Amino acid sequence: MYSHIIEPSVRELLLYATSFEKVDQAYRKYLVSPNQHLFGFKKGNSIVGCIGIELHGYNGVIKHIAVSPEERGNGIGSKMITLICEKYSLTNISAETDKDAVEFYRKFGFKVTPLGEKYPGVERYLCECNNSINNSMLI
Repeated sequence: MYSHIIEPSVRELLLYATSFEKVDQAYRKYLVSPNQHLFGFKKGNSIVGCIGIELHGYNGVIKHIAVSPEERGNGIGSKMITLICEKYSLTNISAETDKDAVEFYRKFGFKVTPLGEKYPGVERYLCECNNSINNSMLI
């Protein structure tokens, strides 16, 4: 079921992945774009993680990924990426991120390429994973 009102727990999670000013716009894109999808990860009755992806054939771009602080380090982020790769039979998946998330992607098997300062004082990184090569990461 799609809702035009963001569930508060999903809003909170998206705020870890984007700015306050951009959260409503990001959510609307998931509602109206046929190639963008947002998924929640439930633990019990709570949504503790979310992943938003943009699809281009068998290639996926992670637009947003977040796990609640109290659940980080429990493998939820990796599980969400694995589930997305399996659900859409992705052969390649990528994400652009900041320095704080680089090690998460590197541990998963992504190749990390520095992009330099895309915004003043903010260094960005391109993280790419070719699943046909890294299938062991998805098992």
